[in-house]
Amino acid sequence: MAVLIGANSRTYKFALGFALLEAAAEGRSEILLRDLAVPYAMELVRHLGQAPQVSQKGELGEKDFLSVAEREAAESLRLGSPTEELLAAAIKSMPEMVMRKFHNLRGEGAEIPHRFYEVTGRSHERVVRLSKELRDIAQSEQAPTLRGELSARWNIVEASFAIGIGRSLVKEGVIVDMSTLQITDRLRRRSVAGVTDAVIGFQRGLCLICTDPIALGIDDIAVDHVFPLSFTRLLPSGSRGTAPDLDAIWNLAPTHAGCNGRKSNRLPTEQEMFRIAQRNVGIMQSPHPLRRTLELTLEHSGYKNPRPDEWFTFIRQVRGLF
Repeated sequence: MAVLIGANSRTYKFALGFALLEAAAEGRSEILLRDLAVPYAMELVRHLGQAPQVSQKGELGEKDFLSVAEREAAESLRLGSPTEELLAAAIKSMPEMVMRKFHNLRGEGAEIPHRFYEVTGRSHERVVRLSKELRDIAQSEQAPTLRGELSARWNIVEASFAIGIGRSLVKEGVIVDMSTLQITDRLRRRSVAGVTDAVIGFQRGLCLICTDPIALGIDDIAVDHVFPLSFTRLLPSGSRGTAPDLDAIWNLAPTHAGCNGRKSNRLPTEQEMFRIAQRNVGIMQSPHPLRRTLELTLEHSGYKNPRPDEWFTFIRQVRGLF
């Protein structure tokens, strides 16, 4: 929830999430802020070499952390660790900005129900105490899934910041390369993220069919067409130009490979239709860049100014086509 729900004008939250998961996976109950700042800063400078880490709308001041990161990126990457100037900037900025906001959700006053850390002490002696909740998830079977979600969300958000690509994501949405199961932007056909990593968080990490957890890196995973692609041939000939694209994000869901094989070519059950509608509602209620893609799907089917809750109606309408 911390990663998926919340407006992003910069990517600090993703870097902090990476650093927190790494520290907690080692079973540590506390870590010096200075030590936590190392993976935080290094992940940001690595991403800086790939895409913008801030919305193009704003300008960075000379002392802004991202300005320091840009100046120190090459040397930090050469060293394999942050320069003293970059580390000092991270130590100063983290408690003042991202660590204050990490638990915030979209909407005034909204927060996640847990605290994953507490910052104590002063100056360079500050200590970050890692909560039991953070240690539990970082050492669970869901940890690889969480890391995958975090990476995918980071990639999609930074792509939305990029000139050209960002404009394409906002106006035209994304498409799916079914040969690689990669989400790509329509303008440049640049790979942005994998389908599973991008949407599984909105399924709460669960298989859409059996509702058991999916463990990335452990379970065999398949991306299911909730409404089978082969059913396209059953559409009335006059409706195919306006019919929904069954190869699009709205109809694709991560599942266990075994569940997907057993489902085969059947239509979704009532429960599965509810789950895919609920997941799509979640994406549209978030500031996730994939939201625009789902809005376009509804608009294409005649919904004006589409609302998230209209996914339940839309899914029923699609079922009525077959």
